[in-house]
Order: sequence, then structure tokens, then C-alpha cells
Amino acid sequence: MTNIGDVVLIYHREKPAFFARIDSIEPDIKKDWFRIHLLILTIPLRTVTWVLREEYINGAPFTMEGNPVRIEAVNPLPIESDPGDTVKSANKKVSSKDGRKIIPFKKSKKDYIKGV
Repeated sequence: MTNIGDVVLIYHREKPAFFARIDSIEPDIKKDWFRIHLLILTIPLRTVTWVLREEYINGAPFTMEGNPVRIEAVNPLPIESDPGDTVKSANKKVSSKDGRKIIPFKKSKKDYIKGV
């Protein structure tokens, strides 16, 4: 079930076309149809309103101007580790002096050759 606030991937001609956020879903004047307001996540941002049936909002394919279109909900990626863990492990290698942290900068051999 796709809800307000969800990010969806819009397929056009069976290929992923763009991401969008569902801003609102309102009943349309036609029975069993809904007005779905999408914020298209492109540059620049755009908003569109589509009139769709519930099954189309939930992933069933439909056509627009003869082209197949499908809406697919995007599931958030699982967080593998806390970003703070990386910072904590990096800070273990850092020495402190007078409460300040010294972070060594190591140049690679390529940097010396380039003169950086």
C-alpha cells in the first residue's frame, strides 16, 4: 500500500524514469478514482497531479498517452552501521594535545610525483 509521504519510482515504458514523493491523495469526482499529487524529485522540482484508481497507485500498470506506466514504492535501505561508529574508530587513531586533536595527513607516492 502506497501512502502520503512515500517515495515512489515511476516506470515509463517499462524503464525506471524518475523518483517522486506522494504529497496527497484525494478522492476525485469520479467514483473509485483519486487525485494523487506528486513532487517529482528532479532538478528543478516539479509537481504533478494524476487521476488514478487505487490499484494504479499501489503498483498495477496503466497507460498514459498509450505508454505503459507503473508506480513502485521505494523501500528505505537498511542502515548497516551507525555513522558515528566510523567517526569513533577514526578518533581512536588520533592523538590529542591540550584538548586538541591532531589528524595526520598522509600523502601517497603519486602525490609526491605530481608535486601536490
